[in-house]
Amino acid sequence: MKQGVDLLFFAFSDLFAQGENHLRTAGLGRAHRRILYFVARNPGLSVADLLAILKITKQSLNRVLNELLTAGYVERKPGMQDRRKRQLKLTAKGIALETAIWDAQRPRLVRAFRDAGPDAVEGFRRVLTGLAGSERMRKTGAR
Repeated sequence: MKQGVDLLFFAFSDLFAQGENHLRTAGLGRAHRRILYFVARNPGLSVADLLAILKITKQSLNRVLNELLTAGYVERKPGMQDRRKRQLKLTAKGIALETAIWDAQRPRLVRAFRDAGPDAVEGFRRVLTGLAGSERMRKTGAR
């Protein structure tokens, strides 16, 4: 099992190193990337829901989120049903950055999934789902 944890760590590090040049060029880091990713996957995501997904403090989120808002990558608007809720959405600039990062990561994922085959990919998904927990998966809308 420790080898599995080693592999998870190295895979995570190597995968997220892909596209890092786009973040550096924008003056951003991996914390910004996580917000961009989940807001892109869930347009209209509330700040409260983002906090629950990332499992970080409001103070930590606010610093990074405010940098993304100020730089014009994310916009925050009052919710339609509840105006007190703040909903997040990527701007065109944010979509372009998130897409560039994804385009850098995608070939590595495609190659690994193709090389492993469909049965291994399904097993991998089951293992990761078990590790992440079904509650967290529901919050992210992961499919």
